[in-house]
Amino acid sequence: MKRVAVVLACVTLVASLLTGVLVWQLSRAPHPKHPEISAYTREQLVRVGPYRYCDVFVITNCDIPKTVGTLVVNWRDPIQLSVPPAIARAPWVLIRAYEGDGEPAVSEFRPNATLAVTIPTVDPRRGRLTGIAVQLPTLVRDEQNNEFPWPHAEWSIATVWP
Repeated sequence: MKRVAVVLACVTLVASLLTGVLVWQLSRAPHPKHPEISAYTREQLVRVGPYRYCDVFVITNCDIPKTVGTLVVNWRDPIQLSVPPAIARAPWVLIRAYEGDGEPAVSEFRPNATLAVTIPTVDPRRGRLTGIAVQLPTLVRDEQNNEFPWPHAEWSIATVWP
């Protein structure tokens, strides 16, 4: 009976130590200051913080880390873009840039409409995809009292062709 109690005490001690180490490890990794997007293609995953993130109420108060993710792409495999609920619960914009001087393709998403988008790397009319951006627009007014949407946050991913 004493032996069982000693073994249980040892198991409890080891479990407590392992739990403490796990909690310590998890608390060491800081949580990102701003939301991150992720993109996946061809067994590559990139998580990207914002290129620019401004205060919604004071649009000139910005954090500009200029973060840009990169993905190596080909014509066969599309990109799977994911946005977190912190982005998806607001109206958000996806901008797809293509080679050449053409206009980028813009898609707008309503709040809580989607968390993921599949993006082909080649558009039949525009050519190869050179990058994508996710933006969170807010309404602003200029000096003439004109109201228009302005992105207060933007995430950016560049594509690299082999």
